[in-house]
Amino acid sequence: MDAMNDERQANQVKTLVPLRVLTLIFTGPINPAVLVLEPVEEMVNGCSRVIPIWVGANEAMQLGVAIEQAKTPRPMTHDLFIDAITNLDACVDHVLIDDVKGETYFAKLVLRHGGRLISLDARPTDALSLALREDAPFMITEEVLEQASFPYLFKEPEDRDAEMEEFHSFVDSLSPDDFSS
Repeated sequence: MDAMNDERQANQVKTLVPLRVLTLIFTGPINPAVLVLEPVEEMVNGCSRVIPIWVGANEAMQLGVAIEQAKTPRPMTHDLFIDAITNLDACVDHVLIDDVKGETYFAKLVLRHGGRLISLDARPTDALSLALREDAPFMITEEVLEQASFPYLFKEPEDRDAEMEEFHSFVDSLSPDDFSS
């Protein structure tokens, strides 16, 4: 009976929520940075969900380069990977953040080669760095969004600078322990 229930659950279609990068914040030496993602969907009554992902210094640098679409004099590791994918007639189709355990997120980097999709297990930071470089979409399952996100109330557009300052303070107050179940 349990095997049949497991199979039914595996066959259920998961709802995917498109994401965008809200900000990348460098917080200090212990937890060097946090990547903050949010659903692309419209806010409800000025409220949105935010997904903070703690990242190391090297990952933050790679993400920063990708977010800013900066070009370096020599190819970085992610640039090399994109070049290899392209030369193999493939491209980054999308990224899916599909699980979270404590403060550790899990993702799939999905490549398109011809009409075939190839799913690779990847760290979210690496997969997102590649997706950002290729302007490919990235998503999260509704289940992981509900489990790992925080509600955040955004103010009117004219208060945006003050709001971002307040938001940075909110993120700075978070710690990885906040994500423990």
